[in-house]
Amino acid sequence: MHVRTALELGAAIRERRRRLNLDQDDLAKIVGVSRKWIIDVEKGKARAEIGLILRTLDALGIRVSLDATEIESSGENATDAITVPDIDGLLDRMRGRP
Repeated sequence: MHVRTALELGAAIRERRRRLNLDQDDLAKIVGVSRKWIIDVEKGKARAEIGLILRTLDALGIRVSLDATEIESSGENATDAITVPDIDGLLDRMRGRP
């Protein structure tokens, strides 16, 4: 399953919780969070703490796998590429160094 948004992650958590016949309160107790936190995450709260999300996924037996894909230098994916600035170079230029 590909998860690209907080809403999709929340839906996956809710689906797995239901498959395990856990209610939100049960999962909250297992993870060590409030029921409100579980509700917010299942609704796609975008600012949930990553450590708690990982703990929740672990409690549900969901394994996380990271796969890297190549970003094309031209084409429609080019706008999604993140440019990392050369901080040392910027500082040198600001200080008047070549």
